Amino acid sequence: MSESTPEVLVYVRPGCPFCTTLRAGLLRSGLEFRELDIWQDPGAAAAVRAVADGNETVPTVNIGDRWMVNPSTKQVLTAVTAEAPDLLPGRD
Repeated sequence: MSESTPEVLVYVRPGCPFCTTLRAGLLRSGLEFRELDIWQDPGAAAAVRAVADGNETVPTVNIGDRWMVNPSTKQVLTAVTAEAPDLLPGRD
């Protein structure tokens, strides 16, 4: 991954069924991503509140300048295609 290529950040919290569903879909897709637990990371919680109207709605996904609150796997993959296609599985 080059310096200019963003990473896929997935903001989650323990016990969130929507987070579990998104995680499973992303793992099936082969997309690499990093999870941030908003209950363990105050900065992550603040970032989510900043883009979710003051709420700690998870999953929230960040790819570069793009933020998505409670996206589907398909929405995340579409955003990666637009924002960081080099991150798609099978690309080197």
